[in-house]
Amino acid sequence: MKTAILRMVAAGALMLGGLARADVKPASVFGDHAVLQREKPIAVWGLADAGEKVTVQLGEVERSTTADEQGRWRVDLPAMKAGGPVQMKIDGKNSVRFNDLLIGDVWVCSGQSNMEFTVKGASNAKEAIAAADQPKIRLLTVPRKASFGQPQDSQPGQWQVCTAETVRGFSAVGYFFGRNLHQKLDVPIGLIASSWGGTPAESWTSAPALNAEPMFAQLVSNFEKKMAEYPAAKANHDQAMAAWETENRDKPKNQQSKKPAAPAGPDSPYAPAGLFNGMIQPLVPYSIKGAIWYQGESNAGRAAAYRTLLPVLIRDWRTAFGQGDFPFLVVQLANYMEAAKQPVENSGWAELREAQLLTARNVPNVGLAVIVDVGEAKDIHPKNKQAVGDRLALAARKIAYGEDVLHSGPILRKMQIDGSTVTLQFDQAKGLKIADPNETGKPLPFAVAGEDKQWHAATARIEGDNVVLESDAVQRPVAVRYAWSNNPDSALLYNEADLPASPFRTDEPSAQ
Repeated sequence: MKTAILRMVAAGALMLGGLARADVKPASVFGDHAVLQREKPIAVWGLADAGEKVTVQLGEVERSTTADEQGRWRVDLPAMKAGGPVQMKIDGKNSVRFNDLLIGDVWVCSGQSNMEFTVKGASNAKEAIAAADQPKIRLLTVPRKASFGQPQDSQPGQWQVCTAETVRGFSAVGYFFGRNLHQKLDVPIGLIASSWGGTPAESWTSAPALNAEPMFAQLVSNFEKKMAEYPAAKANHDQAMAAWETENRDKPKNQQSKKPAAPAGPDSPYAPAGLFNGMIQPLVPYSIKGAIWYQGESNAGRAAAYRTLLPVLIRDWRTAFGQGDFPFLVVQLANYMEAAKQPVENSGWAELREAQLLTARNVPNVGLAVIVDVGEAKDIHPKNKQAVGDRLALAARKIAYGEDVLHSGPILRKMQIDGSTVTLQFDQAKGLKIADPNETGKPLPFAVAGEDKQWHAATARIEGDNVVLESDAVQRPVAVRYAWSNNPDSALLYNEADLPASPFRTDEPSAQ
């Protein structure tokens, strides 16, 4: 394992190693129409011949450096105010020009399929696309690339001006988030979409960070063993495929036997650190404002570990980019699957939401967008992505921009028990309200339990910024759960900004 780590560190030092060495060549994240981060030093880097002088000019600002023995170079331009367009000139033995650059705020938009989900598939897509000519919003989609053991420069696509045509295939959550911020802040917004459906958080975390945590180090070790066995496994698969093709050559598709499953290789998107290497490392150390993260469905079966993994990932990204505790905004899992029939159900999704909530409460500058009211029972990809983007933007306005806004739904702060009555106190509780159960015809998703740990539905009433619970079935309550199921699908608790409360439990997280 140590040998593998050393290989990865060496590869990280050569993260642009796939580029040609003769000419000055900037990192591929730079290009025409890019947005550069305002009010932070702007890192510009790339490759050239060893010892070659490289000069970077942005507008009227110019800085020079000399490429090191491996041909690497980097300059840090001074922080600039929002504006543009400007031109970037990079000169060495050759010259490179990038035009129509804007200075604004850059956000990385990452996760699995709900972040990858495009504008053209979202609710009200026709209207959103028709209004998408936004010249000060710029879009960059990082191509899918996984690489176990080798941090990459994956040539992350081309920056595009946001138009009705370019927005169609871009991340819907990312676009609606960026559009909201642009409307509120009136500054250029750059959105870098780096996501891959169905992938676990371990794939988006670097190997050194995983190896530093005993519960995740084994994942790296196990995959290293698979890679040692991969050549033989691939040869066997190639033989099996040849036999399958011979057997099924003349058969109609509906009569063909099942194809042999291919073994996982170094380009598997499920490899630990594979997507960090292939789709995050190539962006480092681009100056950014922050990141938004919509992921967790693939980790719902291991929610307890996610309580450690998500903070590890956030710390890992912050270390990699080297820009302090930048804002990291998390989308909590939506309601999904069959609607709850009991006030409390065993639920990996509820536990995963809890892990996301705990991360937002315990890690600095982490926000939480609660969307337990916008999901779809039969579709893991809810189409209302505008609500998701708008709620993320509220979190950004508070955490990244310091605005005094209700930036999340109510968050439980304290529980008090007096006889058979439970009083819950909340943060973000201004204008606390409960959706009318008579209007929805569904029970409230509050439950209380006594020492016997049997859960019973509770009645709820609002008293100021508090919720008061009672249940005839529990005379001495000791614990409360709220919306504790895969799909609460019920009347929910909101504040005056119509933001729903995060699901929670007051009993020990290990209790069922």
